[in-house]
Amino acid sequence: MTTRRGFITGCSAAVAAFAGTNFNTVAFGDPNGTNEDILISVFLRGGIDALNFVLPIGGVDRGHYEAARPEIMIPTAGANAALPLGGIFGLHAGADTVDNGNPAPATLYDLYQDGHLALVVAAGMHEDNRSHFDSMNFMELGTPGTLTTPTGWLTRHLATANNLPPEITMPALAIGNLQQAALRGSTETVNMTSPDSFSLQVGPWQWRDAQRTTLRSLYNGSSWLHQSGYDTLDAIDIIELNSDGGYTPANGAVYPGGSLGDHFETLARMIKMDLGLRVATIDYGGWDTHEGQGENGGGYFLSHVETLSRALAAFYTDLDGSGANNYTSRVTVVVQSEFGRRLRENNDRGTDHGHGSMMMVLGGNVNGGVHGTWPGLANGQLFDGADLAVTTDYRRVLSEILIRRMGNPYLGEIFPGYTSYSPLGVVSGPDLPPIYGPEIFADGFESGDTGQW
Repeated sequence: MTTRRGFITGCSAAVAAFAGTNFNTVAFGDPNGTNEDILISVFLRGGIDALNFVLPIGGVDRGHYEAARPEIMIPTAGANAALPLGGIFGLHAGADTVDNGNPAPATLYDLYQDGHLALVVAAGMHEDNRSHFDSMNFMELGTPGTLTTPTGWLTRHLATANNLPPEITMPALAIGNLQQAALRGSTETVNMTSPDSFSLQVGPWQWRDAQRTTLRSLYNGSSWLHQSGYDTLDAIDIIELNSDGGYTPANGAVYPGGSLGDHFETLARMIKMDLGLRVATIDYGGWDTHEGQGENGGGYFLSHVETLSRALAAFYTDLDGSGANNYTSRVTVVVQSEFGRRLRENNDRGTDHGHGSMMMVLGGNVNGGVHGTWPGLANGQLFDGADLAVTTDYRRVLSEILIRRMGNPYLGEIFPGYTSYSPLGVVSGPDLPPIYGPEIFADGFESGDTGQW
């Protein structure tokens, strides 16, 4: 396999050369025409109940909503009430309150009011599939209806982007224990839970230098296995050099406790290391709420969305700044789930697998507000007579981010078979004509070939 990017090789020499310096002084190629934006994919696993996250708080659909959810509806006033977004919609993403007389940590609602958060209603996949695993794979591979695609959509984005430097220290990062299928087939991805634990820890520390030398000699080959092992050693060396074991979030950002807050804090740290990161992934599970979802806007679902809200808001706050340190001007976060939930609550005060969902886009170049076409909740407007219909294909949102923010118009390769792109207006940036046909790239990869390259 030939790649147009990869870790800086011979990293022991690189560490020696850069000792005492900061990687943000390293030029990763000609800055003219180089795209430095970072795309972050957050997947909410389990199928979020989008109708209890972005919901109607007025109009005729409020009546349909209340009739279908007498126990678990989100109220429009009082405790746990939805926060108004304008028009008929409200957001249920954690209370906008004060704690002990001090302002509470920032929430998604604060970012929405500041114009940094776009909410896309009735978004998802037109493919009707109620299986978690099939639906997640369809979306992450970028090929609805096809599970055998050997590469993910983010992998194909990196392979086709012609505006990136030939060498990047860390092009892709998967936060957590697993790598999203969106990065399937990528040999450029580092998996990490924390930079402090991303190190070589085999035997006594006195042996480490000898171990590194020995491991490098063992991985001194040309196969994908040799290259993967060598790249891993490179990544360990570079991150150990740039991680001092302590981190203080900027701007007073407060990450929530638990794995999600830890993961977003890790991602912020890695972005600030300026290692050339271009794509990253984070998962957040626990959305399969068949029972005990919570009554009157409280309970389990409220706790879960509050964690999500505060983690995203802390991440944005941590990266927000001015001048060269304004990372939010380069970051776009897209949040999605495999499907939504049924309109009608079940007998266990929960919701079963549905169809239409929602998407969120967060960043410094986001056009905030509610986007998309609302299909309505009357019986005749529901998909299959039971679910919110999908009016915005999830690939339309991703394609707009790829074109306007990442500068990659090769949609025919990234999303094979998808040819109906038009910008929804969720992000700002230059419009490039989408390219659906075959293209030959600098590494010899031909569009339409979905195999390894």
